[in-house]
Amino acid sequence: MRLAVFTPLNPARSGIADYSEALLPHLSRLLEIEVFIDDYEPSGWAASAGIKVRHHGEFRVEDFDAALYQVGNNPYHSYIYDAATQHPGIVVLHEFNLHHLLADVTIRRNDWDAYMSEVERSGGKTALEFARRVRALEVGPDYDGVPMNRTLIECSGALIVHSRFMVDEVLGTKREVPVKQIPHGAWIPEVDRNAARNRLGVNETTPLIGVFGFLKPYKRIAQALRAMQRLVRLDPRARMILVGEEHADLPLKRLLSQLQLEDHVRLLGYVPIEELAELIGAVDICLNLRYPTAGETSGTLLRALGLGRAVIVSDVGSFSELPDDICLKAPVDDSEVEVLTDYLSLLCSRPEFAQAMGARARYYVAEQCPWDRVAGQYADWVRAYVEGRAGAEGERVKNAAVTPQITEAESTTATGAETAEPVHEEPHSDRTFAANSTANGASTEDESPLARYILGFCHGSQGREDYVRTHLTRLIRTLEMTPPGTDTDRVLEMGAYMHITPALKTKRGYGEVWGSYLGPPGRFDQSRVVSESGEVFECRLDLFNAERDPYPYPDGHFSTVLCCELLEHLEGDPMHMMAEINRILRPDGHLLLTTPNICSFRAAGSLLLGYHPGLFHQYVRPNEDGEADPRHSREYAPRDVQEMFEAAGFAVERIETGPYLAGHSAEFDWVKHLMKRYQLADHLRGDVIYAVGRKTGAVAERYPSALYTGAVP
Repeated sequence: MRLAVFTPLNPARSGIADYSEALLPHLSRLLEIEVFIDDYEPSGWAASAGIKVRHHGEFRVEDFDAALYQVGNNPYHSYIYDAATQHPGIVVLHEFNLHHLLADVTIRRNDWDAYMSEVERSGGKTALEFARRVRALEVGPDYDGVPMNRTLIECSGALIVHSRFMVDEVLGTKREVPVKQIPHGAWIPEVDRNAARNRLGVNETTPLIGVFGFLKPYKRIAQALRAMQRLVRLDPRARMILVGEEHADLPLKRLLSQLQLEDHVRLLGYVPIEELAELIGAVDICLNLRYPTAGETSGTLLRALGLGRAVIVSDVGSFSELPDDICLKAPVDDSEVEVLTDYLSLLCSRPEFAQAMGARARYYVAEQCPWDRVAGQYADWVRAYVEGRAGAEGERVKNAAVTPQITEAESTTATGAETAEPVHEEPHSDRTFAANSTANGASTEDESPLARYILGFCHGSQGREDYVRTHLTRLIRTLEMTPPGTDTDRVLEMGAYMHITPALKTKRGYGEVWGSYLGPPGRFDQSRVVSESGEVFECRLDLFNAERDPYPYPDGHFSTVLCCELLEHLEGDPMHMMAEINRILRPDGHLLLTTPNICSFRAAGSLLLGYHPGLFHQYVRPNEDGEADPRHSREYAPRDVQEMFEAAGFAVERIETGPYLAGHSAEFDWVKHLMKRYQLADHLRGDVIYAVGRKTGAVAERYPSALYTGAVP
């Protein structure tokens, strides 16, 4: 299906440009798209994303199945408005009020008749009388009172909005157009908080507050500064940064002087988007206030939530719909400044509360607003529109989105529980994981049937039993995370030592269990183990080199592949293994991978004490025959694993970490305290990484830059 997308791109100073550049790479995997822009040269984003960008004058409606129009309330969308009203399609309405946009489309083109006509259509005779005074230059346009959206809505074939508030606003117009609520996507970046604070001249303990975006009066800047004036009397350490282009109607320097805040508040002006993310990550608290609201969903707010910042919003419009446990909501009445002061004082005096709220916010947007999920909803709505189903599936028939609340079990707390890695779930902390393992019997084998079952296949070999007892926590967790199978499913365990291989059949339900191991390609062994209770298990072990040889299986042969404690032994080309696993898995098949975590608390502590951070970095002495077991060639960070999965065509469904040994060790608690002081990420710091991915397509990138360098062969 071919889709034309009309949207600004960078360097246009529109937040919708950033929005589209995040959304479109994901959407382009689902639909064939071309982007149409105004008269400027776009940045290098399009080439790197593999998306064709053309001038809007080249658009031919007959070349596409549908057109999608990203519409915001500023001049960067004037050509989009023209196209949307001439060639009906799907309009993404980022704001309900479009008066500034219509003023550019009409008044700035000296088309007063069109302006007057649109005012009358949108606001009636009273608005028209006021508009006549505007035309006579007696007053300025009634930007807040007349939304000027009637023509666009009536010309639209379907609408997309980001909030329930916007759905209700559209439905209130009584126009017969299908409307769909699709959440605004969220950025989940990683930034170096302390490096950014160092550039600002702020140490790690200074409470730092930020206001970001175009600094317009309706963003309650004056009220925020009055609250800041009160705050510094309570906590003189507090500092604030104002980041964004200043508005002519808000003389900030004079206001700072009047409030005697020059030593506490810095104006940083407009900054590029990369620097904006770093500055948001540097602060402890973000203020994202609005009144009046045009129904907009703030991109800077989504960035702040994705960065795990404590956020204060105005309790209006779409902002009121945010879960109460991920932000604080301030009224816009006479108590606003007082409430803002109380909130700021709370967050500055109790940084652990601010950090916990920020962690819940990060988890929430990672779960509810990932760009791939947003793109999937876009693609579904485009197909519904093209196929004539939009009217039956739109908001006029049913409400499409309900915002779930984060439960206590899913959120992080001030106790240091691990939280969500960007985009993916991380429900288990090291402490929680150890407790669960103990409950399952991993630390006391006589209480766990699964532990006894695994150990039952180790009798008669002291070395084998010692290894399994050492790794029992990991082995049990691996089986727990293995997707269950059926009698018709095949599972392959790579690097199979037969420790958990029998359990894949008897405990996870797979009809066929296969194994593989390092050896001469084309050969196989028939492995047989007998448990202490007399149970016999046999399976074929195919021999090959996992990072060099073609795997001896047809395409789509397996429903699940386990790759446990193998990745770290590969010497030069792990993506060969990932590509072959992709090939031999059926569509929607699963890969479960475990590997040591080079970013664990143990590794960080070792590095800070002057030791090598690797879990197994030693060279291996050969035996009398000159043979040596493979050592760890490279140990991985959770982010490495995530990028590897995505490059190999897998959607990461889960990433978590845990200990190799059962129980909780206090040996590296000092590292946790250090990270907490500097507000460094303390999630995904267990000794072993567990990742589950689902095959979604072919390999996307054979040599991802995060893992490979040099010329691509």
